[in-house]
Amino acid sequence: MIKHFRILVLFVAVLFAGSLISCDPSKKYIKEEEESIQNFVGSAGVQNFVLQSSGLYYSEVLAGTGIMAIVGDSAYVRYTGKFLNGNTFDTNIGKPKPYGFIVGQNIRGFDEGITLMKAGGKAILLIPSTLGYGAIGSYGISGYTPLMFEIELIKVVPYQ
Repeated sequence: MIKHFRILVLFVAVLFAGSLISCDPSKKYIKEEEESIQNFVGSAGVQNFVLQSSGLYYSEVLAGTGIMAIVGDSAYVRYTGKFLNGNTFDTNIGKPKPYGFIVGQNIRGFDEGITLMKAGGKAILLIPSTLGYGAIGSYGISGYTPLMFEIELIKVVPYQ
């Protein structure tokens, strides 16, 4: 009788552990995030997004004529970062100097988008959280939050 009870307890424990492993809440958030991106991409007035293999959505607004940035180069941009509901969370528009940085030192989606542009160009990036601030978030941005950046690539200075 005790042996059967132990087997039953072990069986129930294995079932419980298996259900915990298969119940990954991140899948729910990732699915909701992808749905919100698809709704945004499909909305009126938002067109021409190209889905990159990484998951970044890229839309060229104005083709640049300068050089393209690669990882390690210095890039100078004017940008506005928004949530998909249109609320701005960051911008350097109206500041005296563009934002300068070394390509490869920002969130992955921002860096990837910059490498798709030529200097003088403008683009819109839709960045899923996997290429942004991830499941945890940062800088007041919640986890699993897709971001939109409107970017103008002012200048690229190649790595010397």
